Amino acid sequence: MSTTTTTADPPPASAPAARGTRPWPRLVRPAAAVLSGVLLYLSFPPRPLWWLVLPAFALLGWVLSARRLRAALGLGLLAGLGFMLPLLRWTGEDVGPVPWLALATAEALFVAVGCMGVAAVSRLPYWPVWAAAVWTLDEAVRARIPFGGFPWGKIAFGQAESVFLPLAALGGTPLLSFAVVLCGFGLLEAARQVRRYRASGAVPRAAAVAAAATVAVPALAALAALPLVDDSAEDGTATVAAIQGNVPRLGLDFNSQRRAVLDNHAARTEQLARDVEAGKEPQPDFVLWPENSSDLDPYRNPDARDVIDRAVKAIGAPTVIGAVLTPETGTLRNTLIRWDPESGPGDTYDKRHIQPFGEYMPMRSFVRIFSKDVDRVQREFGPGDKVGVFDLAGTKVGLVTCYEAAFDDMVRDTVEHGGQMIAVPSNNATFGRSEMTYQQLSMSQVRAVEHGRSVVVSVTSGVSAVIRPDGTIVEKSGMFTPAALVDEVPLRSSLTPATRLGVLPEGLLALVAVAGLGWVAVRSVRARKDRAAGPGDVPSAT
Repeated sequence: MSTTTTTADPPPASAPAARGTRPWPRLVRPAAAVLSGVLLYLSFPPRPLWWLVLPAFALLGWVLSARRLRAALGLGLLAGLGFMLPLLRWTGEDVGPVPWLALATAEALFVAVGCMGVAAVSRLPYWPVWAAAVWTLDEAVRARIPFGGFPWGKIAFGQAESVFLPLAALGGTPLLSFAVVLCGFGLLEAARQVRRYRASGAVPRAAAVAAAATVAVPALAALAALPLVDDSAEDGTATVAAIQGNVPRLGLDFNSQRRAVLDNHAARTEQLARDVEAGKEPQPDFVLWPENSSDLDPYRNPDARDVIDRAVKAIGAPTVIGAVLTPETGTLRNTLIRWDPESGPGDTYDKRHIQPFGEYMPMRSFVRIFSKDVDRVQREFGPGDKVGVFDLAGTKVGLVTCYEAAFDDMVRDTVEHGGQMIAVPSNNATFGRSEMTYQQLSMSQVRAVEHGRSVVVSVTSGVSAVIRPDGTIVEKSGMFTPAALVDEVPLRSSLTPATRLGVLPEGLLALVAVAGLGWVAVRSVRARKDRAAGPGDVPSAT
């Protein structure tokens, strides 16, 4: 029996079979790009899945490897949308999808540009190092422009429960982001070397060592940084109370019920005073109310002043009040007031980093084309210009109001100016039961380790929390539930390397990124010159 082999011509491109099968390979990388972004989102709180960031970057590295810049831009945009659309869903909680989609798309474009850089350096030796530095540079730019920047989604902020967290005390959030991204890209390179070994039975020693190092070094560095995470009470302790009064209704409409919000916080403080008198709770050294706990200006509204004064006198401790000040002319002020039970209002801190499109409205006439909600911001807030550190019963408390917790310099300033602990008064009632409050709480955990300080988060509607200097949450409230968290927190005055170094780690990583991109540019220019010269212009050896 004989067999014959015939070779058939391939079907034409217009054949139905070709139409049915050819598109699928082209969709693999776009689908993988979206998946990598979704994995990044899933690695963020409230899910305890921080480790998903590693396969996310391994997958993203594969998607971008050796891609042309235009393709990398498109793939990066898909990854950015997969990440930012679900992460920032809370921004449209009460104003509809237009602001949410606009912000998520803008942030995804930053990610896309960063992915172009990652693709550009992906052909270089030791590419995971260059690529992780490029990502960190992209985060640094995004945290500064436009309108003062928007650092939400910085990889470090998803690592509050991570084994890499001690690196925050060494080099701040830039080093933490860099290490995590490096490890993720390193996993891809390690997998490539394993595959190469299986295919050929041999791998260059330098390539194998480099791949292993990109995975091992970040983990070992985090282990080495563990001694920097110190929970000891260097300066003794302070008993602090965080008041969560809750709001009458969800959403922006709560601002129309300003007196009810104030009454809620006063009532919960007075309840705490009764609990202290009954021996159910310890007497706090000082009390923290949230941002916007009094949207009635107590300097201009005698009834609001009386309510606050009565509550503070009842608890018998200096209290930080979050108020909206409404001067006769000029901008509003988002202000924290030190209120003494005997002398009344004293020192003040005006929020320095105010929120664009929330507390002030850039490009108002243009934005109105897309959403009439722009007119909800009728009178804009103005920024303060002084670092906030209050002396509360002998404790120096650094003040970081809500949105400011996302910015490295805003938090670092308070510690450099003597803050022995950090207070983060916040108002997230506008964002309902979304993930925003958990994302912000994770930031505060990272800040605790970064600067070696206890952090107390007091929020109008949840989640309020007490965080140790090692990032551990020891008390927290439920959402939209009145609460008074009373705890003894350690006070510290020593500075971590991250605090001392300031922006230096971020600057050095930016230089690494620029050097890698510069190397790519030089190689590209040389390659073009070689092609232009042609083989006829190359002298032959005889």
